Amino acid sequence: MFFRLIHQFALFLAILLVPGYLSADLVVLQYHHVSDKTPPATSTSPSLFDAQMDMISRLGLEVVVLESGTQDALAGNLDEENRIALTFDDAYESVISNALPTLAEHNYPFTVFVNTQAIGSPGYLTWKQLEELAGNELVTLANHSADHGHLARRLDESMDGWKKRIEASLDQAQQALKTNVGTTASMFAYPYGEFDRALEQHIAERNWYGFGQHSGAIGPSSSPTRLPRFPMANAFGRLESLETKLLSRALPVSADQLPDSVIKSNPPHLSIRLSAGFSPKRLNCFGSGMGRIKVKVNDSSASIRAPQAFDTRRFRYNCTYPDGNGRYYWLSQPWLDLNQPED
Repeated sequence: MFFRLIHQFALFLAILLVPGYLSADLVVLQYHHVSDKTPPATSTSPSLFDAQMDMISRLGLEVVVLESGTQDALAGNLDEENRIALTFDDAYESVISNALPTLAEHNYPFTVFVNTQAIGSPGYLTWKQLEELAGNELVTLANHSADHGHLARRLDESMDGWKKRIEASLDQAQQALKTNVGTTASMFAYPYGEFDRALEQHIAERNWYGFGQHSGAIGPSSSPTRLPRFPMANAFGRLESLETKLLSRALPVSADQLPDSVIKSNPPHLSIRLSAGFSPKRLNCFGSGMGRIKVKVNDSSASIRAPQAFDTRRFRYNCTYPDGNGRYYWLSQPWLDLNQPED
């Protein structure tokens, strides 16, 4: 409730302003492996990672601690320049072997979201290594669930069974982090970026920030329990598009307008009302694997629906809006088709 009141007040202040004058936002980058030897879909090569960090430095953007940066962004407390936060999901060993030297050289803080049951398995960090990281002032360790399960409620799952399953995954992981490394960060990264509205409620009840895997910046209009991050694997973190992402801002659409991620029909429909000063005619939207999709305009509202059904479990509508200064406002709506098999 506290998070919700703060960010709704910040949004009220933000929408009084016209495009080009909104305060800066927080851009969060998401990594898994930093390696040339791991699965391409979740890997960033060390050379690309180094170049990404160099670009952040050349642009003069400040890299901040994720939790405090998120709090400031939601409250609208950032000034004219965007802030950047860096995150790593799962706690793979390449965080220490390949990422840490570069991050230490730049003095960049970062967060590792820990899949606790995997710790000590081949390719993952050990609890001893995590304890050492916890002693590093640059590092925050946070919750990525106990079992990296698909936490949205399954179609054939009872409510009681689902609650027991997700509460065990959330709370056992938090306790494992507290016991082994002494951390109690109030942040959670959804496995696979999957969540539904009921899961968001459990995150809100714990007063945690919830981070997904849909793209965009965090600003006063963002929801504390469905926060975006830009994936930075090789296919998505290319330098030619990175600057646009680093300088992006959150499209000021109230998170209360956004639907549950779980789809009821395929393709799903998204309807949003833009703030005063924004014309929906300038909105460009894209569907995963489909390219640009048509936006129907009605006064200040935009209606978005892909021309055909998606055949994947997870997909997104990404919408951008030019701010007139070479930057873009960004909104990503993640979708989840529970009829599709789990990974």
